[in-house]
Amino acid sequence: MLAYAFFNGFNNSGTLVAAPISTRALPPRLAVALAVIAEFVGPFVFGVAVAATVGRDFLDTSALNMNVLLATAIAVIAWNAVTWFLGIPSSSSHALIGGLGGAAFAAAGIAVFKWDGILKIFAALLLAPLLGFVGGYLFLKITLFLVQGASPRINTVFRSLQSVTTIALALSHGANDGQKAMGLITLGLVVLGAQSDFTIPRWVTLLVAGALALGVATGGYRIIRTLGGKMYRLRPIHGLTSQAAAATIILGSSVLGAPVATTQVISTAILGAGAAERMRAVRWGVVTQILMAWLITIPIVALGAAIVYLLLARVF
Repeated sequence: MLAYAFFNGFNNSGTLVAAPISTRALPPRLAVALAVIAEFVGPFVFGVAVAATVGRDFLDTSALNMNVLLATAIAVIAWNAVTWFLGIPSSSSHALIGGLGGAAFAAAGIAVFKWDGILKIFAALLLAPLLGFVGGYLFLKITLFLVQGASPRINTVFRSLQSVTTIALALSHGANDGQKAMGLITLGLVVLGAQSDFTIPRWVTLLVAGALALGVATGGYRIIRTLGGKMYRLRPIHGLTSQAAAATIILGSSVLGAPVATTQVISTAILGAGAAERMRAVRWGVVTQILMAWLITIPIVALGAAIVYLLLARVF
């Protein structure tokens, strides 16, 4: 299960630092270092509401077994590895929900699902890209209004502030995605009978934080090229406003217990910032490729996890 947290950080590393590196606000090593530190701190703050949604409110834990969790982890890690290799910023959240749902369905049928939890999860996943786009659009428009008439030297201020937004974005990612891994591990402890209720031990938080930070430290530069230039040619104002918008949305979702797709929020915030200035400059062909990856993630990972579960059930 810790491998899921590691590959989550590995796959999202480029997403977190694409803007400051592409706009030359921060040197690559410094940007990654700030992201690693903030990523480690993230799982310790903003509560455990997302973890409870994923580990307690989505599935009937009494119908699960370790093969379900193992199949989920294998399918999610495989999908993350493929999309990282192709340079596509796909959603680890979609992959996790698809993997858990597919493996659980193969194990116990449709009765295993808790429909209130499903509604909450899918509402968050569907709203996340829209909120990211609107947030990026509005943050850029507001910033342009506030600095109208400023000289080009204002770009120095925008670059300096990206240190703050990079930290905030990595904190928000650690909080939201870290809680997903914490929920998965704690769910395993409940299934194994190691604990009777869904309470996240401190050592689980520590291990997940370390795995996420290590993943961020070692992955990600393929994604930087996609988010930093292929969708829209970023300048310092785009980097600052898109990061600020994405961090605000993801942190708010973490407090509310909504497991949003952080990659989606960051990507569409960049897109919204670009569209706010000049809609025609956005490279919609690349955006379409990313959207297609998001749409197919849940069914593909669900099918993969179900197949892996059936294979494991035969062996164990």
